[in-house]
Amino acid sequence: MQELSILFGCAFLLLMLLNTPIAVALALATLLSLIATGSDASYVLASKFANGLDSFALLAIPFFILAGYLMGQGGMAHRLMDFAASLVGRFPGGLAYANALTCMMFGSVSGSATAAVSSVGSFMIPQMNQRGYPRDFNIALTATAATTGVIIPPSNVMIVFAVAAGGVSIADLFLAGIFPGILIGLSLCLVCFLASLKLKFPAEAPAPLQQVGLAFKRAFLSLLLVVIILGGILSGIYTATEAAAVAVLYALVVSVFIYKSVRLTQLPSIFLKTGATTAVVMLLIGASSGMAWMLSSANIPQQLSESILALSENKYLVLLAINLLLLLVGIFMDITPAILIFTPILLPVMRQFGISDIHFGIIMISNLCIGLCTPPVGTCLFVGCGVGKSRIAKVAPYMLPFFLSMIIAILVLTFVPAVSEWLPRAYNE
Repeated sequence: MQELSILFGCAFLLLMLLNTPIAVALALATLLSLIATGSDASYVLASKFANGLDSFALLAIPFFILAGYLMGQGGMAHRLMDFAASLVGRFPGGLAYANALTCMMFGSVSGSATAAVSSVGSFMIPQMNQRGYPRDFNIALTATAATTGVIIPPSNVMIVFAVAAGGVSIADLFLAGIFPGILIGLSLCLVCFLASLKLKFPAEAPAPLQQVGLAFKRAFLSLLLVVIILGGILSGIYTATEAAAVAVLYALVVSVFIYKSVRLTQLPSIFLKTGATTAVVMLLIGASSGMAWMLSSANIPQQLSESILALSENKYLVLLAINLLLLLVGIFMDITPAILIFTPILLPVMRQFGISDIHFGIIMISNLCIGLCTPPVGTCLFVGCGVGKSRIAKVAPYMLPFFLSMIIAILVLTFVPAVSEWLPRAYNE
């Protein structure tokens, strides 16, 4: 069995070095490993591929993706930005706070970090450039703040984790992500505060109360979507999957008929992009499911768990080691396959130390979010540099303080479980 794991690892690494798409690399490496065992490889892989996708919860993913695209083109980012700016624009560095808050709100509404970078960044970065904020600072802020939308519900990757962990409540995960997402967002705002002291960022004219009310009124329908999704799930009116369908209907009505910023003629292209994105995600899930079954049949997760446990019996040292591992994994692997691959391996270790599935899910997702802003995989960083018209080498120095603040926040939520567990526990009581 050890030879099987070595064969899989070598094949996977070789395919990755050849720049093979990760889903294809996973499937081919698994197929090669199954052939080496003498089993009916094609039948087994196809069967496990299909079984991995046979989950009602996964139906929520294409719906949330479609809702995110509709809202991204529906003018919701501008309304949220105006509301955030009316609240915090009066302070020195107010536009930086507004950028961070807008990314948090839009990311939570759309469930997509890259959508937040492109939608918010395309408007906020030029605005901040005109007010004298450093261009590369603006890009770094937008790229990192957008990742909070992956933690604050609704979140596609939380659904993926729930499926990978087997039986974890999506509603509890959604609740558990609220405080950690806010904590990370506030840590980014702290960096903005320190930067405003050093670089003397300007303050905007205080917004009259009437203007704040008008901005809230314009953003109300956008913010209401989160209430509709979470309220419906937590009250038992509908499941997370049904909530995703409701989100699509709501986003369609608001974007097309109320805001009128999406034309009916644009819908086919939005549906096409949704289908393409969904196909990539589902291919990753199917391939990862086949790989997970192959590794499990070879007893590899159990062996790795025993190896980790042998390193130390101290829970806090093991948590630190796993945080470091996840940070490194996030640098080189996208968040969805990383969750699918490492959840079955690390979750048994966490359970032996008394770490709840929900707490570990938040730890894993928060760590992997940093990888969205780091090369070579960092999609948020690449999109931010594209929108802001800069290069990664110039943005990188401004990323470091934000990375540090995110890591500190992650350590807090790692060693203070109540940050993620209090809200779902209070709800279930």
